[in-house]
Amino acid sequence: MTKATLSRRDVIVGAAALAVAPKSRVLASPAPTLHEIAIRAFKFDPPHIRVRVGDAIRWTNHDLAPHTATADEFGWDTGELLENQSGEISVIEGMEATYFCAFHPHMKGTIEIV
Repeated sequence: MTKATLSRRDVIVGAAALAVAPKSRVLASPAPTLHEIAIRAFKFDPPHIRVRVGDAIRWTNHDLAPHTATADEFGWDTGELLENQSGEISVIEGMEATYFCAFHPHMKGTIEIV
C-alpha cells in the first residue's frame, strides 16, 4: 500500500482550481405576489402594473355599475363584477397583456410581465 503525499505545488494548483471553478447557486424564486387593482370612477387603478409569472392579479369593483377585466383578445376574463365583488387571475407566460371592461370599453389597462 502506498501512501499518497501532496506537494506544495499540488495544494496551490488545487486551491487555484477551486477559486476559479464556477459556483453553482440555487436561486430561490421570490414568493408569488398578489397585485390589487381597484375599479373606481370607471377607471382601473392603477391602469398599468408590473408582474411576474406565477403572481396573481385581483380586481375589485368599487363602483355601483358592473365591470369586467377582459383581455383584448378574450384569452382571460374576470367575469361580471358587481359592486364590492372581486375577480382574480393567475399570471402565466405569454398571457395577453392588455385588457378592458366589456361593459365600458373606454376603460383600459395593461399588464407588464417582467
